[in-house]
Amino acid sequence: MLMSLGIKDAEKFSKGFNANPKNLLAMNAVTKSGLGAVSMKRQRINEINHVFSNLIISPTATNQKSTGRCWMFAGLNTLRLDSCKKLGVDQFEFSQTYTMFWDKLEKGNYFLEAIIETRKEPVDSRLVMWLLQNIVPDAGQWDMFVNLIKKYGAIPKSVMPETESSSNSQRMNSSLIGKLRDAAKDIREAAERGASLSELRKIKNHSLEEFYTILAIHLGEPPKKFIYQWRDKKGDFHREEFTPMSFYQKYCGFDLDDMVCLINAPTKDKPYNKMYTVKYLGNVVGGEIVRYLNVPIKIMSDTASSMIKDGKGVWFGADTGKYGDRDMGVFDTELFDYELVYGTWLKMDKAARLNYCQSRMGHAMVFTGVDIDEKGESQKWRVENSWGTEIGDKGYFVMNQEWFNEYVFEVMVSKKYLSKELLNVLDEKPVELPPWDPMGALA
Repeated sequence: MLMSLGIKDAEKFSKGFNANPKNLLAMNAVTKSGLGAVSMKRQRINEINHVFSNLIISPTATNQKSTGRCWMFAGLNTLRLDSCKKLGVDQFEFSQTYTMFWDKLEKGNYFLEAIIETRKEPVDSRLVMWLLQNIVPDAGQWDMFVNLIKKYGAIPKSVMPETESSSNSQRMNSSLIGKLRDAAKDIREAAERGASLSELRKIKNHSLEEFYTILAIHLGEPPKKFIYQWRDKKGDFHREEFTPMSFYQKYCGFDLDDMVCLINAPTKDKPYNKMYTVKYLGNVVGGEIVRYLNVPIKIMSDTASSMIKDGKGVWFGADTGKYGDRDMGVFDTELFDYELVYGTWLKMDKAARLNYCQSRMGHAMVFTGVDIDEKGESQKWRVENSWGTEIGDKGYFVMNQEWFNEYVFEVMVSKKYLSKELLNVLDEKPVELPPWDPMGALA
């Protein structure tokens, strides 16, 4: 039986609160200036700098605007480091609208296939309810990004620029989600009447055709061929005709098959040095599944550092909602003293935060620099964000090593940096986690 909160309990809490003058001071300060301003450590601010021993010169920071496309921006920002060299330019940006279009269409098909597969499950089962609540999100994972590039290639931003809906996706997503839920209802009702799989897929394909129309109205149709022209750093003029795949192959050629996602999930249910995947986490049916290799945080940090020292950017996923300041461009576990303000604070470690929904990856960015001390240890990281150039160091952030240890959950690295033992693990069949597992969170 649940017990209600008593009036006397609240009176006791109030008496205790008012007995401590520090609480009154904190209340006055926070209600006027906000928690961030009151809890921020001035001395820590003085110690922050954006200078790194190992730095990759990278283009102007991008801006995902009012969307959840960080994983896509981070993926394309990682690829463009090679493209800038091959094109002979300092500045270059891939079209995120192009990749977004195909991701939405593929996710629509993926969702409806999942609905067909689960047609015998009760509509109020946890699984079906989860599917109905997680339809065509803007967010994604590295392996989902790989699927899109392998299937559709990539194009310059000028060939398919941003639209109102690609930069502010809420209204478009609402229409797309409604159309897919409508289709899910039709499919499940047809299945209850005994419709065959081929009949169910006819319903699916008709719905996807309507889905495509809505998507094209909001984003425009992706080009099948295009002419791209540019001047390189020497001033030489270039003009060539491409398909999206031929452009990617000639002016990027990033070895996507060489990459592996390392995660750090220090929970008891996920032993280290094992492969994991998440059921129904994907976008392209028939594409690569999401695959994670769970390792200690030191291995994650060392491999990412090695990548940067070799001039390679590192895609990663983290929880940016903790101990960060957007304006200064800082992720630092020592930046705020919440306990000084509240008189109490959290006792959970990284594993407990995952288990109790206090932390999970929700944003993807790119490491483009690392600061190594005299002992060869990483001290801080340079982060290329996708929140525009008006924040941080022209859109770039600095992250201290302790923040990396606590709030970075995933990095994309080359297999060449893994030990022989870990390379052998890559061939193992991954353990399948349920869709609602913390490692199923999208960046």
